[in-house]
Amino acid sequence: MTKYLYFDGTCGISGDMTVASLLDLGASREKLDKAIESLNLEGFHYHIERKNSYSIAGLDFDVHLHHHDEPHEEHYHEHHHHEHRHLSDVYEIIERAEMNDKSRELAKKIFFIVAEAEAKAHGVSVEEVHFHEVGTIDSIVDIISAAVLLDDLGIDNVIVTKLSEGSGTITCQHGELPVPVPAVLNIAQTYGIPLHLTDNKGEMVTPTGIAILAALQPINALPETYKITQSGIGLGKRDFGHANFLRTMILEDIIKPDAMYALESNIDDCSAEILSLAMEKIFAAGAYDVHFEPCYMKKNRPAYILRAIVPASALEAVEYAVLKYTTTIGLRKYPVERTCMERKKIKVQLKFGDVEVKVSTYKDIVRCQPEYESVKKLSEESGKDFQFIYNLAQHAAMKNEEK
Repeated sequence: MTKYLYFDGTCGISGDMTVASLLDLGASREKLDKAIESLNLEGFHYHIERKNSYSIAGLDFDVHLHHHDEPHEEHYHEHHHHEHRHLSDVYEIIERAEMNDKSRELAKKIFFIVAEAEAKAHGVSVEEVHFHEVGTIDSIVDIISAAVLLDDLGIDNVIVTKLSEGSGTITCQHGELPVPVPAVLNIAQTYGIPLHLTDNKGEMVTPTGIAILAALQPINALPETYKITQSGIGLGKRDFGHANFLRTMILEDIIKPDAMYALESNIDDCSAEILSLAMEKIFAAGAYDVHFEPCYMKKNRPAYILRAIVPASALEAVEYAVLKYTTTIGLRKYPVERTCMERKKIKVQLKFGDVEVKVSTYKDIVRCQPEYESVKKLSEESGKDFQFIYNLAQHAAMKNEEK
């Protein structure tokens, strides 16, 4: 069983929608409060309350800047006259936040993704980017809050489907820009996040929202079968003429007892002796097949791809064996289908002894393959050539199957 954090992006995504949805999903409000209070930033307060969007109930997360009357929802064009910050300034704020190392690194990664996209849009270096949009207090709060809540949920497998974006243009300090705005487009392109364009006028996907997804490296397809264990709704503040919300869910896939999985891992720091032992242990854990394939990884390091075919019943044991007996720190898995010939074992009698033969059939196809160890044993006992015994046993088996 694998747990997934699923983002339903039908109504798009923004930073505050993400925070509200994760809170509604069950992430820790206490951890969020501690992290925000530890920033020691002045000039804002925030509200978390239950509201409705076109009769759909959900949670609203709203950062209020003092002496600033605009309602908060992080969009490319909504913030004006805010303090400009560089990436290094934002990193300093993150460093003083009360959060663990994993959530801290996630927050930095999200900001870097936005900086990278803005740098590409404006033709400057990442260090030169001014965070006139996402570097303001409200968006710093959004990203740190999202990182803390995502870490609290503790789910590494993330899915996003149908991330809807609006159309038309928006007006910002750079003038009139098409939707998706450059930063969103750059992140979608760089990190391979599909966008579903709609007729809604305006911006549905914000740089912060899509950067959060990009940092999580989501897949774009749901499991074939799953059950929903929790769900949350974070409300947006834009009025598109219909309910505007981000829905998140915790899913558990339902594995069919006869399902088969391909399991893979790239390994570049493991000796041949360790890999040999690992193969033995992976077979012992229940894998049907295991092999290594040479490859090159980053910095042109020679490495191996470990591949295994595993029945669902042995998946957890094989994953444990891979992680325990190799140096890898992660692996991939995906369901596969197999077409297999029917197989049985028979014994054929030769004048100097018996040989085990595997008989495989599929429709009108028949294959007879003498078992290596059985042929080897009779060859040593009788003094006859290995190939001679193999050919005799194969011929005898074929005659037996023709009856």
